[in-house]
Amino acid sequence: MKKGILFDLDGTLWDSSANVIASWNDCIAKNSQIGRTYTQEQMQSYMGKTLEQIADIMFPMLAPDERYSLLRKCNTNELDYLREHKDQKYYPLERETLEKLYEGYLLAVVSNCQDGYIQVFLEQCGFGGLFADFECAGRTGKSKGENIRLVMERNGLESCVYVGDTNLDGEAARAAGVPFIHAGYGFGFPDEFDARIMGFDELPATVAKLI
Repeated sequence: MKKGILFDLDGTLWDSSANVIASWNDCIAKNSQIGRTYTQEQMQSYMGKTLEQIADIMFPMLAPDERYSLLRKCNTNELDYLREHKDQKYYPLERETLEKLYEGYLLAVVSNCQDGYIQVFLEQCGFGGLFADFECAGRTGKSKGENIRLVMERNGLESCVYVGDTNLDGEAARAAGVPFIHAGYGFGFPDEFDARIMGFDELPATVAKLI
């Protein structure tokens, strides 16, 4: 039986929130008259949501077409900024644990981000070769649950788990019909989960119990 572990990105595999919010504040100042800045804590609370949801939360003072246009500019600026600033935060024992899991499971990333964001992670993390596939809403226009199923189908996965840190991740896993492991070290506190880990080193034993 071919088994897989699919991961959310922000708050699960890395924390890029400091550089992301710096890039967004810079873009907002240059391209709008909003006259305010946003905090890293706020950005962490937005991560995991779709880009449209984030725009609605951040820019309710703008008309819909204006807020989505500003968000697209922020996204473009973000990718350029992250490529220049490579000091993203990773988690203790992350690489060592993923290398161990790679021996027995297909690893992949599924996120609600824009196209290009996962690619930056894979380029910078130093262990991108461990991941066999990735998918995001920015490429498919589909929900996270649909993208989980898409990755499963095209890789022939008969069973898998989804690892994420927010309530939306749990909802996506349930929509896809797979167990959800809550990354308790991340940004969110979901209402329901099948298991919780507080560190990467707990993941192998937790996955083995679920699939």
